[in-house]
Amino acid sequence: MGEGPPIILVHGTPWSSFNWRHIIPALSQWFTVYYYDLLGYGQSDKPEGDVSLGVQNKILLEFLHHLELNKPIVIGHDFGGTTVLRTHLLGKQDFEKMILIDPVALAPWGSPFFSHVNKYEIAFQGIPEYIHESIVSTYVQGAAYKTLDKETLEGIVSPWLGSSGQSGFYRQIAQADQRYTDEIEPFYNDIRDPVLLIWGEQDNWIPIEKGKELRDKIETAEFISIPNAGHLVQEDQPAELVSHILKFLFTKA
Repeated sequence: MGEGPPIILVHGTPWSSFNWRHIIPALSQWFTVYYYDLLGYGQSDKPEGDVSLGVQNKILLEFLHHLELNKPIVIGHDFGGTTVLRTHLLGKQDFEKMILIDPVALAPWGSPFFSHVNKYEIAFQGIPEYIHESIVSTYVQGAAYKTLDKETLEGIVSPWLGSSGQSGFYRQIAQADQRYTDEIEPFYNDIRDPVLLIWGEQDNWIPIEKGKELRDKIETAEFISIPNAGHLVQEDQPAELVSHILKFLFTKA
């Protein structure tokens, strides 16, 4: 979408490309914007097999090769940020610039809910759909600083409904494993591509202190915090988020 240098948008969990809808039109005024749903998320297939972070970076790398994008700009949120880092460090893929929004990058991570689902995934697979919908709705609301409106909440929750959606939701949580960030964390200091870290100041999922710690580990990183924003910055403060993105992209490295 749009014309200009390529940008890839990579969402996190339990989100989808739906959550970029406020960001895409603005960026497409200057860039060609590519976005997709991670395997097991949104409108993509929800297979019974591997949808972990261990496979997402391989898919992103194949996606870039398919589009013949040599060194695009990339923006990753949450697990999308992890996927970008793994693609760069393990797949040896360079990027013109990297923008990481509240990425999952430093141990320890994983909420008590993640641990509980990991231990009792089969039990969650069998709960009634109306209870499941309530769980997902409550869970995703905790990522936002502002109360999510009905349309936004439905857009986030709907891919996780129905038998395949319900199974997919608990599967991707059960497969979330810290070893996928432990594998790359020792190499953050090797990153030489320009990096912008953006963090919601009221992020209750990954506190801003983690962001500052990550900044200290990446020599090329700039750090911006956004007030009145939680983990889901692109829903809480989309206009301010876009302004920081554009400023970084239009500043020569």
